[in-house]
Amino acid sequence: MVFKKKNVSSSDAELEQGEKTASHDPRSSLSDIKTKTSSLAKTELTDPAINGVSKQYGGRFGDYLLAKDKITEKQLKDALAVQEESGKVLGTELINIGALSEKDLDDALAGFYGMTILNLHRENIDPAALSMIPEELAREHIAIPYRIDNDVLKVAAASPNEELQAILSQACGCKVELLAAPEKDVKWALDNNYLALSGVDKLVQAFEGTEGARRRQTDQANIEVIPNDAPIVQLVDRIMTQAMRMRASDVHIEPSEETVRIRFRIDGALQDVIQLPASLGPGLVSRIKIMADMNIVERRRPQDGQFTINIDSKSVDVRVATVATIMGEKCVMRILNKTLSVLRLDDLGMPPDTHEAYSKLVRAPFGMVLCAGPTGSGKTTTLYATLSEISNPELNIMTIEDPVEYVFPTLNQIQTNEQAGLTFATGLKSILRQDPDVILVGEIRDVETTRVAVQSALTGHFVVSSMHATNAVSALHRLLDMGIESFLVASSVLAVVGQRLLRRICQSCKTEYTPTEEELLFYKEGGGPEKEVFYYGAGCNFCNHTGYKDRIGVYELLIMTPEIKRLIVGWATQEELHNLAVKQGMRTLRQEAIDLVAVDITSVAEVIRSVYTL
Repeated sequence: MVFKKKNVSSSDAELEQGEKTASHDPRSSLSDIKTKTSSLAKTELTDPAINGVSKQYGGRFGDYLLAKDKITEKQLKDALAVQEESGKVLGTELINIGALSEKDLDDALAGFYGMTILNLHRENIDPAALSMIPEELAREHIAIPYRIDNDVLKVAAASPNEELQAILSQACGCKVELLAAPEKDVKWALDNNYLALSGVDKLVQAFEGTEGARRRQTDQANIEVIPNDAPIVQLVDRIMTQAMRMRASDVHIEPSEETVRIRFRIDGALQDVIQLPASLGPGLVSRIKIMADMNIVERRRPQDGQFTINIDSKSVDVRVATVATIMGEKCVMRILNKTLSVLRLDDLGMPPDTHEAYSKLVRAPFGMVLCAGPTGSGKTTTLYATLSEISNPELNIMTIEDPVEYVFPTLNQIQTNEQAGLTFATGLKSILRQDPDVILVGEIRDVETTRVAVQSALTGHFVVSSMHATNAVSALHRLLDMGIESFLVASSVLAVVGQRLLRRICQSCKTEYTPTEEELLFYKEGGGPEKEVFYYGAGCNFCNHTGYKDRIGVYELLIMTPEIKRLIVGWATQEELHNLAVKQGMRTLRQEAIDLVAVDITSVAEVIRSVYTL
């Protein structure tokens, strides 16, 4: 059973509260709001902070913005129209349509509510305060308790108002003081403090008391159907929910002699999340196998599977891979969030000249363009951005993928199915009989697929694909090592993009520091310009104390010039190809990464970790 958290829209929440506010209140919709309940009306409110400027405008944030000339009437009307469909906070929609910047919104909220906007990134949330308001209520009203001072519960809210203060006071049984905070910050704090993994100890005890003994005593093929409310089912659901809230791309379940370690990969780096008793390992992996329609009896052979789950009202595809270790089965789940929007080429972080050259290359009528990099370096994102760039009604674009990560309504996408005999190679052969103009091959991983892709590029089709390689030059040598003739590689490949993803320094805890001698030497050898002040992330609540938040791509674009083609035909070494490409203007991954350090987007330590001497 899917583990779901109730996600009440702003308009629904207000109807339940019984608020009677105008249509452009920060949390209202365009519909009329019911008269507030008598119990709320009788509640005594003593906090002057929420009775200031907002009272003068009848609680209508839109009127305040108009009065202060922050927005125009047309912008307000447009934002309200969008808000009616989305149910989001008015300020968020004004940012989305470009009427306000985030700073402008924060300043406006501070003036409207007559209070300083709270910086939740630096505020340590008190667990005692958190426990006083139920998670469901906090999420419904976009508010989070963070501290208790002199028996007063302090709460940060996206839209502090009298009704909300009364509701929270009744829920916790004490006086509540509301402070304003940006909606995105409050939602972030909710996800990072109301942990889905809280209360796991009780689930572990329940499991050990019921299923644990049975599973230790038997290893039969006839496994009983696990009820939806079983402890192991709830545990898997909570792990997946927490992974989504922490923006994890992968979940690792790793058995050891005494414990099962759960780790999340966040922004490219693994973080320990929780350790469970070793007795839960087999049951945990078996539950995941059942969800992914895998063979739960076979525990020696590596297996792959996939399932779809709804988490916080978001549909998520999960790719599962298991392998037997000396301590038991290890399981890795790759999370593919289908609700995320596909980036365009402009958003990938390519330098302007690289972006311009690449955009011209991908509009070629035939040939092959490869994206090269290790696992998790953003190759698939680049391929999808490429397709979104060139897609138009005049082209027949077909893809063969494993799995289909994002669904495009205008593309013909095929998912591999080895049990049905549909592999990359066989699927690619069938695509060639479908009159394609552009072909996307999810990954080139074997000789047969590579040969069909090369032949497709040589016979008038444009092919884009990804390949596991350390950089652009090594990708060409991988093609040669697979047995593809050098003259075919030289004739078919138009360009190779090598790429990595670097973590960005967290803007909330960005701090000056003195780099080590090793870091300074690396920076200077990489061609970095003179720089006196270096920055790093000191660690804060916003970045889970890692010092980094989000990632940016670094790219090297190897264009197949006539000179490079001649070297390939002559089986030149990687060093010779690399030197010629740099001489002809290719900027390496290391150079691009050092440029990001120079403008304080990432740190030297992160470049050393991800790119090193490339």
